[in-house]
Amino acid sequence: MRLCSIASGSSGNCIYAGSDATHLLIDAGISCKRIEEGISTLGVKISELDAIFITHEHADHINGLGVIARKYGIPIYGTAGTIQEIKKTASLGNIDDSLFHCIRADEKCIVKDMTLYPMRTSHDAAEPVAYRISHDKKKMGIITDLGCYNDYTVACLKDLDVLYLEANHDVNMLQVGPYPYFLKQRILGDRGHLSNETSGKLLSRLLNDHLQAVVLGHLSKENNMPELAYEAVKLEIMMSETGYREDDFPIYVAKRNEVSEMIEI
Repeated sequence: MRLCSIASGSSGNCIYAGSDATHLLIDAGISCKRIEEGISTLGVKISELDAIFITHEHADHINGLGVIARKYGIPIYGTAGTIQEIKKTASLGNIDDSLFHCIRADEKCIVKDMTLYPMRTSHDAAEPVAYRISHDKKKMGIITDLGCYNDYTVACLKDLDVLYLEANHDVNMLQVGPYPYFLKQRILGDRGHLSNETSGKLLSRLLNDHLQAVVLGHLSKENNMPELAYEAVKLEIMMSETGYREDDFPIYVAKRNEVSEMIEI
């Protein structure tokens, strides 16, 4: 099973997850052309994609969806609330209704040899989800765009081999930065985004002996820096009482406008 970030951040998100037989995208928040170019570096053609799974309907997760749908006819999976909002997004143009497939949180969805488990997230969207993906006894989790987490979140993401986790902002940078007050409050709220520190605290509850890699994603361009996210998350692990050390497994930061390292498990 493989995981690779094609693009990450508030300007657009797209993640590839696949096996030898199955090729999936999680979100399509960048242009069709950039997605074509990105996955081609992985040795995959966009026409070979089996499905696109959408986390929620915000623009940085669906911007390329309309062109891809019309050009390639790839099945689109999302919750009922997400699909409804996508259909109302005029900028995407017309998308054939037959391409949409409705999924529900906590009900598994199988695409060829990969099984996806949508899980509820706390974000200001219609019906947002994150995904746990399993293949051949290996498990990865992809979770971004959540203002807070709880025991349900932890239970859904336990015993992973790879985790792609939001580390959106440095709280101090956000508070003193140029964003208007209402937007700062939205980001800091329970339906906003995870700070670096909160991301590290969640990660500390998910550590296990077979965790092979962690990828930090969805970093804010204005309110974070890769070095800050990396060091803040490592510090939370170091201060936790889990018994794990911050260097027990590799931590990567997904690149904003470039294809990141391929993670293979």
